[in-house]
Amino acid sequence: MELVTAYLEDALDEPARLGMEQHLACCRECDRRLDQFRAVIGVLGALPSEDGLRGDVRDRLMSAFRDRRHRRP
Repeated sequence: MELVTAYLEDALDEPARLGMEQHLACCRECDRRLDQFRAVIGVLGALPSEDGLRGDVRDRLMSAFRDRRHRRP
């Protein structure tokens, strides 16, 4: 999850970014999931600030994503 988040935030160094892009080019499942993340980010970003996620909710959500990733084999 951290790699995807860093990729979306343009925070990867060049070798990591290129590796991610190469993987996405040949892995439909990961490419599809990345598109889903972008869609969710777009929807959440379009919410008025009073309707957006509170900081603590966002933090718990991101923690849940990270925990789920670490539990996968």
